[in-house]
Amino acid sequence: MMNARLADYVAARLAETDAIAPERRAALDALAADLLRRLAERGSLDLVFVCTHNSRRSQLGQVWASVAAEHFGFAGVRAWSGGTEATAFEPRAVAALERAGFVVSTIAASGAPRGNPVWLVRTAPSAEPLRCWSKVFSDAANPQRDFVAVMVCSAADADCPVVPGAALRVSLTYDDPKAFDGKPGESAAYDARCAQIARELLHLFRRMRELA
Repeated sequence: MMNARLADYVAARLAETDAIAPERRAALDALAADLLRRLAERGSLDLVFVCTHNSRRSQLGQVWASVAAEHFGFAGVRAWSGGTEATAFEPRAVAALERAGFVVSTIAASGAPRGNPVWLVRTAPSAEPLRCWSKVFSDAANPQRDFVAVMVCSAADADCPVVPGAALRVSLTYDDPKAFDGKPGESAAYDARCAQIARELLHLFRRMRELA
């Protein structure tokens, strides 16, 4: 289930394949074939999106991979996120998701440090929420083995040449919108990163569906 505004956003990103650089698209297409093979072999597939603080890009990756998997009918795919350290899901990134059409609310995380709430991200008011909060990638809430680690920031990519438990480690890095915090163009920078991650992950899952 997806509300109309979010559905329009998804359709717009799916129409932007030409905005993905050819070499990036080739990498996504190769990854789609690999993920489809793994899904066929195991019947399920866990993707863990990793950045340094699990505050922006990895959270956006988890949300958009979840949406893309559902949109293209891959029930066996689940998306998670984590960092090399835990901070909080950045409210500016949350706001970008809201502008895209998600319905977002928050609850206090049981046992979590203050300032690190659980955000409930829904595709429609009555939809089941994704529970998003900042945590290290090895947190017990995440899969511990046989997952695909998707490194979405260059710092985490460099700091974690090996991700314990991962069956596959993929580098798919994005520029950090944090560079624009408190500056003119802040919202535009977060919206652009949200759109880029949505565009590429929707393309990835569409390609998986085409290959299936």
